[in-house]
Amino acid sequence: MKSTYQKASLSLTGTVAMGTGVMIGAGIFALTGQVAEFAGPLFPLAFLLAAVISSFSAYTYIKVSNKYPSAGGIAMILHKAYGTTTITGAAALMMAFSMIINESLVARTFGTYTLRLFDVQGDNLLVAMLAVGLIFIAFLVNIAKNSVISSISTVTAAIKIGGIMVFAAIALWGAGFSFQTTVTTPSTETGVTGFLAGVALAILAYKGFTTITNSGGEVKNPEKNVGRAIMISLFICLIVYMLVSYAVGSALSIEEIVAAKDYSLAEAARPAVGQYGVWFTVAIAMIATASGLLASVFAVSRMLAMLTDMNLIPHSHFGMPGTVQKHTIVYTVVLASFLAAFFDLGRIASLGAIFYLVMDIIIHWGVFRHIRSDIGANGAILICAIILDASVLIAFLIIKGSSDLPIVAIAGISMAAVFAFEKLYLNRIRAKTANVTNHSHE
Repeated sequence: MKSTYQKASLSLTGTVAMGTGVMIGAGIFALTGQVAEFAGPLFPLAFLLAAVISSFSAYTYIKVSNKYPSAGGIAMILHKAYGTTTITGAAALMMAFSMIINESLVARTFGTYTLRLFDVQGDNLLVAMLAVGLIFIAFLVNIAKNSVISSISTVTAAIKIGGIMVFAAIALWGAGFSFQTTVTTPSTETGVTGFLAGVALAILAYKGFTTITNSGGEVKNPEKNVGRAIMISLFICLIVYMLVSYAVGSALSIEEIVAAKDYSLAEAARPAVGQYGVWFTVAIAMIATASGLLASVFAVSRMLAMLTDMNLIPHSHFGMPGTVQKHTIVYTVVLASFLAAFFDLGRIASLGAIFYLVMDIIIHWGVFRHIRSDIGANGAILICAIILDASVLIAFLIIKGSSDLPIVAIAGISMAAVFAFEKLYLNRIRAKTANVTNHSHE
């Protein structure tokens, strides 16, 4: 059974909206407090350095996508670099899982901010229920046509970017337009290692550009517009993140940001305009996270469908009607719902960062070793991307290993399981192919 993609169904504007939708929905609301906990008063610079690292990473994706635009683009990049191998399937699944982890992160952020309307905090059951409910709504929208998704993404992107700008202006005005973040007690995550760990998390706020790569085959004039959409989205998000970082840092101390890390933007609006600022920020957060989840489900389901078409992962319809794409949407939302129900924001973000950075390094190395001449890529830039990714990943693992070793172990075991599963599956496929070939010769 083959997937049916809607070629040229996404405009440049719609593609940019989808990319920024994922980034802003996941990034600034879910991660500001998490990044500040690691990087301290330098957390705005962590977002800036994360943008630089993401730009180096984007170079690889753009160069490959310009020559080989494809729906499920990351799976295509890995296949071009490594062929039909265990590493292709495993790394592609890691990317898919990192995107699903991101969806659960966004969904829990939606639940956390929504409860601020009722001044409720710390109720994990209610957060989980709201998160799963949002994921279900995203499922219903995603079984509609691409044009519906593109239109919703465009409208919500404009609303939330405008709303976040208003929030930043209000918070900065309330603080007298001065960045005065202070530390009244020593941070446990100090120094270069802590800062780089913060950068590792901040990269999650930009990884949404891969959503554009995964939808490359459905973008109009993809050879030009995929690269344009990625760079425009990264630039828009950088401006938004820097403004918001300085706004939050002006309104709250580091201790206050960390204390309210799951809903720090809502608290940052309180000093200027009180409860009205909280309500306004919560409303924007609800729109941002909902649209971000919508766009992410769209992209990861396409990627899983592509892996199925490439015979890199097994597929079962479990009696469901419809295409492979519809089935992979179901798988995506079920797994995202499970994570949203049972993991907190900090652990979800940690898993997502580790999975994404490892997968990203695998992609850069594969492109450098095998196809850089074919696509005309600069080897020095590819090596820089690997070094930058590895630096922040190592720092993050050091920090998390000392503070939350179980989540590092879960990440390691999960990645090993993905590679083992993929190896067994491909061995079985090769054995079946060999048997068919032998029978045909008899």
